[in-house]
Amino acid sequence: MDWRKRAAWWVLAWAVASGCGAAWLAHARLQALREVFDTDARIAHRLLSQRMVQHDAILGTLALLQPRQPGTGQAAWKQLPGLYPQVLDVARRAGTEAWPQAWPPGMAESERRSQASGHAELALADLAQGRLFLVQSGLPASYALALDLRATIPADEWPLPPATSPVRAWLTLGHQAFVVQPGRQPPAPGADWAGWTWEVSKTLASPSQPLVLHLSQRLDATVLPWAAMLGWAAGCALVLAAWRAQRRQHVARHRAEQLLQLGQVARLNTLGELAAGMAHELNQPLTAVLSSSQAARRLLAEEPPETDAARQAMVQAAEQAKRASAVVGRLRRLVERPGQAPQAEPLDLVQAVAEALHLLEPELRRRQVQVQVPSPVGPLPPAHADAVAVQQILHNLLLNALQAMEDQPPARRQVLVELSRQGTQLLVAVQDSGPGVAPDMRPRLFTPFATGRAQGLGLGLTLSQGLAESMGGSLELAPHSTGGARFELRLPLASDTAPSPTVRP
Repeated sequence: MDWRKRAAWWVLAWAVASGCGAAWLAHARLQALREVFDTDARIAHRLLSQRMVQHDAILGTLALLQPRQPGTGQAAWKQLPGLYPQVLDVARRAGTEAWPQAWPPGMAESERRSQASGHAELALADLAQGRLFLVQSGLPASYALALDLRATIPADEWPLPPATSPVRAWLTLGHQAFVVQPGRQPPAPGADWAGWTWEVSKTLASPSQPLVLHLSQRLDATVLPWAAMLGWAAGCALVLAAWRAQRRQHVARHRAEQLLQLGQVARLNTLGELAAGMAHELNQPLTAVLSSSQAARRLLAEEPPETDAARQAMVQAAEQAKRASAVVGRLRRLVERPGQAPQAEPLDLVQAVAEALHLLEPELRRRQVQVQVPSPVGPLPPAHADAVAVQQILHNLLLNALQAMEDQPPARRQVLVELSRQGTQLLVAVQDSGPGVAPDMRPRLFTPFATGRAQGLGLGLTLSQGLAESMGGSLELAPHSTGGARFELRLPLASDTAPSPTVRP
């Protein structure tokens, strides 16, 4: 996976963690504010309801307990405005008297309704001026109250301080409205962002004063706990950074262990190839020395002079040649590592390619090489191969591809790894965008010690081909490829009857 994609995944993980935490903090803050708003709304409704019910109680008390002596009771009800700040005035009508002219019309009609209902009735509601007029029918006299809504609000118990509270409160009756406190005004029409609003509407618990209390609180981004949310985001970034550093350290340590193991196997296999090549190259001259010495011994045996000395010299030459051949043979048997041939088993080639790219990830990033691994067409069955051997082959092919593109500009450094099924075999093709293989190198590309690089040993491809053949597969250079070199590794499918590995002479 490209490092940009991994970085994007880490950023996405940070964004998700930060967003979830910030959402939880914002939800907790809004929930707490909502609980406060609902509690204040219940308190405000209860206080205003108590005041309105108190007005009914005052009138009911006057109607029930009015004195029989007019002179005695007059002073008592006239003192009500001094006892209750919201009571502006009190009127009394006895017998055939008329209500005072200063009072609004309709008092007589309200008195008749009160006589029919048995409780106080609203004669007039002037919410624009904050005035209410109540009438209570009684015998021998009826009473009326002129109320000031502003003074009805209990300032000492009111839960919403008008100077600082963002809650807007108002009373309505029909189409009339009386603003208790302005709070935070609603946004103007067409504003860029209006936020959201909490609203509560409750009718006051008074049959004579059915006013509706409205509470509204407009919210915007300023109510969110930005300090806590930013702290959470920073904490998530630190935790993810520490986790990423620990993970990268673990991955780097695991990659180093795999590279060390792969390097040890590669060195042993290289030593085997080197010994095999030396034995192959030395066996021919040693055999020729042996044959020549034996022929010379027979020829000298027919001549009379110095026969014993010549025969003894040739015998010594033959013995030395045999000894050299035996030494080379022992060296070859030593480095062949008997009993450590590749152990073939079902192998997932997609995973093997991913692990090989993972091992070379730092090198790919350093060289700025883009790797493309198209998904195979259809499900890819497992291969019958040795995991370590396949890793070594892929490592050699990918490393050769990187070295072949050293002179290319970074934008053109691309490696294509294709996986497909071809009959009873699986194909892994590695193609680079380098200059390709020179025509004179193609016939001897898999010959030991044949290399086109100044510092190359010439055993990597030979070793890889030998490993592929030992697993019953093959490794070859594609005859035709569009740009760069294309090496094709073919491995048998995993089955109950796996093919026998090819034994190289």
